[in-house]
Amino acid sequence: MRAKENFFQRGIKFIREESRWLTPGLGVKRWLAVILAGTTLLGIGFAVLVLDVYRTAPDTWWLPILSFLSLRFLDRTLRAVIFGGLGIIFIMIGIWGLNHSLLKPFIRPGKDIIDTLAQHRRRERGPRIVTIGGGTGLASLLRGLKNYTSNLTAIVTVADDGGSSGELRNRMGVLPPGDLRNCLAALSTNEAMMSQIFQYRFADSTGLNGHNLGNLLITALADITGSFEEAIAESGRVLAVQGRVLPSTLRDVKLSAEISKDATKPSIKVKGESQIPQATGKIERVWLEPSNVMAFPPAIQAILSADLIIIGPGSLYTSIMPNLLVPDIAEAIRASKAMKFYICNVATQPGETDGYSCADHLHAIEKHVNGRIFDLVICNNQFDGHLPANSDWVKPDPDLKQQYAIYCTSLVDKSNTWRHASDKLAQVVVDLFQERTGPLVGKDESK
Repeated sequence: MRAKENFFQRGIKFIREESRWLTPGLGVKRWLAVILAGTTLLGIGFAVLVLDVYRTAPDTWWLPILSFLSLRFLDRTLRAVIFGGLGIIFIMIGIWGLNHSLLKPFIRPGKDIIDTLAQHRRRERGPRIVTIGGGTGLASLLRGLKNYTSNLTAIVTVADDGGSSGELRNRMGVLPPGDLRNCLAALSTNEAMMSQIFQYRFADSTGLNGHNLGNLLITALADITGSFEEAIAESGRVLAVQGRVLPSTLRDVKLSAEISKDATKPSIKVKGESQIPQATGKIERVWLEPSNVMAFPPAIQAILSADLIIIGPGSLYTSIMPNLLVPDIAEAIRASKAMKFYICNVATQPGETDGYSCADHLHAIEKHVNGRIFDLVICNNQFDGHLPANSDWVKPDPDLKQQYAIYCTSLVDKSNTWRHASDKLAQVVVDLFQERTGPLVGKDESK
């Protein structure tokens, strides 16, 4: 008796689990309806053939067997229910087996096929989000946002001239791949392994001068394909990224700054993104050389078709500004009908934003783009924890709420308190966006 009960319970559990294939939004029911329609037509054709056999075949030994198998001794309605029910069961079992066989190589171990499909559909229907910046701040934001939508576009600076990127830029003549590489790794669907390989940095003792494997791969792909943008696209395919990573421009640009060291002395000019934080003094303004560069067209298209544009977090003058200084980028942001969020840094950056408050960051951006562009400002309000030497918390000014729509909350990463926590930041961004536009996205709980 107990064995029968266990069998019955297992059957109920199986039906309950597999009925999840009919959950709205999976895109399964429409194809199931097509299969049922095709099967019905096939059954009608077979029934016509059987009826013809009944009516025209001579009275042979196999005719009674056929009559028994077709259940002619039962009422027609009951026969239709029996054969229809068996047909549906066989179809469901066949679909279940086929899906498991086809999808098994692409599903991570321990992940349920239906849950994985549902999460993919939710992200696929997510809002079109464009992020603008560079460095570790932008990568951290992307790492969190990819759990909510796959319609992500990261627009990244190509003004970097230091480290591995700068050396490849000088020796190979390619655009600096470092910030692009960070964003590609952050958007990877297999960040646990592939992105670690992509981010691997060789030791100086190897003779590779501390180069990053991802930088070398992008440089090699640019040489093979003959196109830097194609190299980025191919790298994205290798990492199976959710979204796109685009350079703000394909021109070779240099970032320059005017720095004031003393009120009694004239300002000095510093050329090179890596040199700007090294110069002591206050940054008065930054600009690109050449200044009239053309933006990468897909980046402009992404901005104009976005639902949400996010600027920051990242180094104010060396990661964010180089994108906004591309004339067409700034104009596209202003013309876009998307909501525009600014995410302020958690801590100041030595040599770049010493002593800056949240308002100082905003005023610096507005000064360089000639006016206000943000609908909402997001900043951190948790100021306990260790900061690197010469850094301080970026705090919202007391009167900031009178000038901007501002949202303050705890955003710090407990292990690196001078940086944003990816999950916290993404959750806040999504909640604030939904609050203003309605529930468009759903979180991917598989992470």
